[in-house]
Amino acid sequence: MRVEWHGQSAFRLSDGETTVVIDPIGDMSAAASRGIVFDYPPIADVDAHVLLVTHEHGDHNGVESIGGDPVVLRSTAGRLESPIGEVIAIASEHDEQAGTARGPNTIFVFELDGLRVAHFGDFGQSELREEQAAAIGAIDLLFIPVGDGPTIGAAGAMAIVERLRPRWVVPMHYRTPRIGFLETEEAFVELAGQVQRLEGSAFDTDELDVGETAVVVVPAAP
Repeated sequence: MRVEWHGQSAFRLSDGETTVVIDPIGDMSAAASRGIVFDYPPIADVDAHVLLVTHEHGDHNGVESIGGDPVVLRSTAGRLESPIGEVIAIASEHDEQAGTARGPNTIFVFELDGLRVAHFGDFGQSELREEQAAAIGAIDLLFIPVGDGPTIGAAGAMAIVERLRPRWVVPMHYRTPRIGFLETEEAFVELAGQVQRLEGSAFDTDELDVGETAVVVVPAAP
């Protein structure tokens, strides 16, 4: 499976025939007026068969930038049919106050190219609940926020990794030269047993290292 990071929590996944886009970045020009540095550009010239939006914030819901007339599953929960088969959308929260501070968030779980994938969006709960972990089940590839602030940070993310035990973990939603807020990925990386830093922002899963514990894969910021 080909994975391309477009910044923040935006990813494009493809098995060569079918493409899934998750949390495309929308127009963030208003951030500058609030003194926020956010230089990831909107995704351009990308078509998808399935488009997943974990929650309705501008750095995650730029659906207008994705072409190809995709099936769009946004800010929802349930077991949903799609061109890639069943997508499990698990209700969660963007904060530690049952969603009353920053709203709801969806954890998406699906299978592509024989790999079971989980994308945690802007997960901000103090911990993963039992029923959420049961709904997620066994996974191969985990995308998880690590930048603290409005989401979980390094310790919370690693607790989830240890609980779900995926083969690979891709940290997301953290500070890079492109954005001027959140914490960096370094604290999370320091907790990892095995780390694979990449020179580019895209990779193929069959080229990744495999370890006895989850391998943290860190693409270069786009």
